[in-house]
Order: sequence, then structure tokens, then C-alpha cells
Amino acid sequence: MARRPRNNGSLQELADRLHSAAIHILRLLRGQDSKTGIGPAQLSALSVIVFAGPISLKDLAGAEQVKAPTMSRIVDALQRAGLVNRLADRQDRRAVLIRATPKGTALLHKGRKRRVEFLASYLERLNYGELKEIEKALKAVQEALQRSPSVNIDRP
Repeated sequence: MARRPRNNGSLQELADRLHSAAIHILRLLRGQDSKTGIGPAQLSALSVIVFAGPISLKDLAGAEQVKAPTMSRIVDALQRAGLVNRLADRQDRRAVLIRATPKGTALLHKGRKRRVEFLASYLERLNYGELKEIEKALKAVQEALQRSPSVNIDRP
């Protein structure tokens, strides 16, 4: 069984390498995102809306770590594009929920499929053993993230 790095410096180095790899992967995938026709902030918000279900503007802004006025502009653009709509909250008629339209859901799923296929094209270059190592490491990272109460990795 592999040992855990002994000192904090080793953990910092490992974290730095993981961070760098994650950033490079995200940059690669960003090119695929541009094919959706909407900007990164809108795409990220749409992802939360699709996977979280109808959500309040306040909760959406919190999930995306922006202020409500910024999120309101993002949602307005998504609504103009026909990707989301606003509906009254059944429990609180004063509140408004944002819900993805079928067009918005389809756009997001198509974009996700494009990203996954693109990433898979890189993974195809690896041998079986390398793929198994990545699978094992990914499982460990997911487990570590699940132990953090502030991280929700269930959102695809």
C-alpha cells in the first residue's frame, strides 16, 4: 500500500501538481464550451439550474459565488436565449425560481457530452495500467472532497 507523503511540503507539492493539472484540463475543455454559443458564466449558471432543479436567484448566486445583481443579468441573458424561465415559488408566491427550459437542458447535455468525448480522446492515449491509476486516484480525490462539508461534488 502506498504511503501518504510524510510532510506538509510534500502535500503542498502534490496539491500544486493536482491544481496545475486541473487548470490545464479546464483550459482544454473551455474550447469545447465556446461551441455552445453562450459565455462561461452563463454556461456555469445553466449547469447549476439544470442539475439543481428550480432554484432561487439568491441560491444560484451563492452557488456561483457572485452577487445577486450579477446573477440577475446572467439569468436575464439565459432567459432571452430561451434557456431558462422564471416561475413563482409554490411555497412563497413572492419568490421566483429559475428553471431550465428543454432547450437549455438539451444545450447543457450536448455541451457536456462534447466535453466528455474531447477528454476521452486524451485518455485514449493512455494504456490500461495508466487508466486504472487515474481511476484509483480520482476515487481517492472524490472521497476526500466528500469529507468536506462545503464541497458538493454531486453536481456534474
